[in-house]
Amino acid sequence: MLKGKQIVLGVTGGIAAYKAVELLRLLTKAGADVHVIMTRAAQEFIAPLTFQTLSANPVHTELFNLIAEREIGHIALADRADLCIIAPATANVIGKIAAGIADDMLTTTIMATKAPVLIAPAMNVNMYTNPIYRNNEETLMDCGYLFVAPATGTLACGWEGEGKLASPESIFEAAVAAISPTDLRGQTIMITAGPTREELDPVRFISNHSSGRMGYALAKNAQRRGARVVLISGPVNLPAPFGVELVGVESAKEMQAEVMARIGGCTAVIKAAAVADYRPRVRSGEKIKKKDAELSLELVKTPDILAELGRLEKRPLLVGFAAETGNLNEFAARKLKEKNVDFIVANDISQPDAGFNVETNRARLLFRDGRCLEYPLMSKDALAAVILDHVATELAAK
Repeated sequence: MLKGKQIVLGVTGGIAAYKAVELLRLLTKAGADVHVIMTRAAQEFIAPLTFQTLSANPVHTELFNLIAEREIGHIALADRADLCIIAPATANVIGKIAAGIADDMLTTTIMATKAPVLIAPAMNVNMYTNPIYRNNEETLMDCGYLFVAPATGTLACGWEGEGKLASPESIFEAAVAAISPTDLRGQTIMITAGPTREELDPVRFISNHSSGRMGYALAKNAQRRGARVVLISGPVNLPAPFGVELVGVESAKEMQAEVMARIGGCTAVIKAAAVADYRPRVRSGEKIKKKDAELSLELVKTPDILAELGRLEKRPLLVGFAAETGNLNEFAARKLKEKNVDFIVANDISQPDAGFNVETNRARLLFRDGRCLEYPLMSKDALAAVILDHVATELAAK
């Protein structure tokens, strides 16, 4: 994701400077090498030592200093940066950058870099809505600068309204998106995730061990790559991915209804959900009481959503999943043909480090043209990127 990326984090003077510490933690945890530049005003709110300790790099505060012995500081940082972030960004620094003023370490580095620049404004609501500020922001957007819109809420000055620094998590997601490929821009991708629950009575249900992690990783990565993403999810304990339209469902029938209601306009569907194959014929309106006699349940098939999508006359690109405990290639190949999908992701869920309820997965991808590609154990985030690479290739070929 961000492993090995060189990121310059600019921190300017505002009470929200403390949130930049959490942003730095997220960036370094993701593998980025972060170089912090602080303005003089920023140092009034938080000490450089905090950023130096967490980044394991010197904090840059002065324009006229060298990195090592031969590198001019602002030029060296500008050249090595894969991405520059300013968070929080005051109206002052945004105005200076828009006017081409480069009079300190941060503005000079921003002026010299060819890397993407992501700006997260934080200021009083009246400053944020001031026409002068709005013109400055539009000027920078026209030049290709990226912005993370501030949140609405109670500001440090006591006012209510826009101007609150976006959450560190939102800025982090925007940072990842800024340096991700944009090969899915213009696409609308529907992804299903998690288990479904088929109720027996008000307190019991039939379900499975799916955590939803694979589908959520796909949704998050597709959004980062520029797609509009609709995520239809069964019950999971995962946060909603940033920038994704999340639709929650319980049963297979509910998932079918939501999928078919939203299929129009989708260019691809990735069916990563572990949909229950059967449901009770009758759902009891009251809790089924325990008795001495054995209990028999009559089960009927649930809707086959993947097959229904495969029968559409003008169907989108269709990706299925096959979770098996044996005969992986045979069952996956059969599903590929019977459901009329473009390719299928098959994994052996009998292995403890792959499949349900773990952070990792290994998979075989089977295609309609007979190709079978095998991928070793990797994180579900990494596998999501692999799957989306193939989705982008297939969509480009259509």
